[in-house]
Amino acid sequence: MYYQYQVLKVLVNNITDDLFIVSQLNFHLSPKKFDRNKIQIIICKPEIPEMTKSIKTSFTCSVPRSLWLGCSSVAESLCALRCLQSIPSTRAHNQTTSGMESQNLVDDLSPKKNTVLKLSNGPVVGSRKRPSEGNYEKEKEHCIALFDQWSEADQVEFVEHLISRMCHYQHGHINSYLKPMLQRDFITALPAQGLDHIAENILSFLDARSLCSAELVCKEWQRVISEGMLWKKLIERMVRTDPLWKGLSERHQWEKYLFKNRTSEVPPNSYYHSLYPKIIQDIETIEANWRCGRHNLQRIQCRSENSKGVYCLQYDDDKIISGLRDNSIKIWDKQSLECLKILTGHTGSVLCLQYDERVIVTGSSDSTVRVWEVTTGEVLNTLIHHNEAVLHLRFANGLMVTCSKDRSIAVWDMASPTDISLRRVLVGHRAAVNVVDFDDKYIVSASGDRTIKVWSTSTCEFVRTLNGHKRGIACLQYRDRLVVSGSSDNTIRLWDIECGACLRVLEGHEELVRCIRFDNKRIVSGAYDGKIKVWDLQAALDPRAPASTLCLRTLVEHSGRVFRLQFDEFQIISSSHDDTILIWDFLNVSTNGQSEGRSPSRTYTYISR
Repeated sequence: MYYQYQVLKVLVNNITDDLFIVSQLNFHLSPKKFDRNKIQIIICKPEIPEMTKSIKTSFTCSVPRSLWLGCSSVAESLCALRCLQSIPSTRAHNQTTSGMESQNLVDDLSPKKNTVLKLSNGPVVGSRKRPSEGNYEKEKEHCIALFDQWSEADQVEFVEHLISRMCHYQHGHINSYLKPMLQRDFITALPAQGLDHIAENILSFLDARSLCSAELVCKEWQRVISEGMLWKKLIERMVRTDPLWKGLSERHQWEKYLFKNRTSEVPPNSYYHSLYPKIIQDIETIEANWRCGRHNLQRIQCRSENSKGVYCLQYDDDKIISGLRDNSIKIWDKQSLECLKILTGHTGSVLCLQYDERVIVTGSSDSTVRVWEVTTGEVLNTLIHHNEAVLHLRFANGLMVTCSKDRSIAVWDMASPTDISLRRVLVGHRAAVNVVDFDDKYIVSASGDRTIKVWSTSTCEFVRTLNGHKRGIACLQYRDRLVVSGSSDNTIRLWDIECGACLRVLEGHEELVRCIRFDNKRIVSGAYDGKIKVWDLQAALDPRAPASTLCLRTLVEHSGRVFRLQFDEFQIISSSHDDTILIWDFLNVSTNGQSEGRSPSRTYTYISR
């Protein structure tokens, strides 16, 4: 008859194994049943009634990995333990016991003095007789003397041999002794060796929460963080990598305290420590304003004389440049909102523009492209190529792409503002090409023929067509494999440019979607219904996100069609057929309806609908 029990691993006389046989009891661990945490014990043919009764009771453990062989107390288990003490090997005894051996076992079951067995992690049941104290000390000193004479490799080998002969209970004591020796406060130890810079470099990888905790560890850690200006380095890292941090540093003008190595030019570490939570608070406020639609609204009335409408715009921290239906280009001071300069020369509406620190490039319904000097407003170059209105243009890194109502796309090499030459004309659309965008890999164009076409930037060869819109496409933006387009079918589509798949369709506008921009967080669109909508880009890219959660906010202030918009982390600036430019400020939101330093007559606070 077999009795089976699930127990933790047994340590018998400091010998453990996956398989061992107690020959006196025909007692072994089945290798087929072996488990790392549990071992099934099978008791075969118990020949001693008293022993059988003892072992058949349920096994209990005083602590994990301690076994009392099924007895309820140490005293009751002594008899059972006695029969296991003299096992010489885990695999040596594989023969069945004779009747004489069984009888000897019966004689051995009576308790004897000075008999101890240590179980794994368990208390001492009995112990081997210890030599006298004097002899023990002499033997120990002799062993230590021999140990000191050996090489390090021999010492390690000897200690490994000793540890292998110990039980788990002894291993625990050794581990408790070694653990604190293996744990070192390297941040404190490095400065003591003159290696402060290494300690500072290690701690500089911590985020703000961890850095706060590190300052509380001890005075030495606090000193390393303070003297290493680690809060300053953390802020600098965020400013380099996050557009929102960079924008805040520029607007609040504390970037002058960053990226400077001279100690005399920077405040103490405490300044940056207190600055960090203020920045976090500003960021949380801005995000909340976007979610809730809180903003200050500023309005520029363009006061066009002949025909009203602002077709295009671009802005930076200092100015806004706009192209108007009355054929002019107006430059506005972004702080005072006053018109600084008016550029004239086009004989048709200014439909598109882009500028950098040197030049303004404009396209017009007069079919020309003009290049203007930013500071003086002088015309540097006029490009005559297209047969009809130039609807859109982009330039960067010595390359310019223009598109026209004549259904063509022109690719230009820009060696300088005065040295611009035509490289290639791309033909493929069957209607006016309304918008283009490009990077180093692709040129992307959209047309009234309902298609988006992809071309190679380097070779100007056609790559693929994106089909999906039901009507003509009026706007798009392309960046990092993602294309976002708006159409006169009133929808916005998100595309993967590499495979041509439509990732999502956004619905909400009631008329043609005329302009669209996106960043890492949001899509902002403007339409002929006079509305500006803010969409959650990350949710739009998640196919599991419900369509009802994608539109975050609708802004309604324009009284006419929205022609163009641009936005960043802090604001949206839009232009319209109503002859206005609106600045939607999500950073400087005041509770009394006025923004500090701005004219009350031009500033309002709105909660968008």
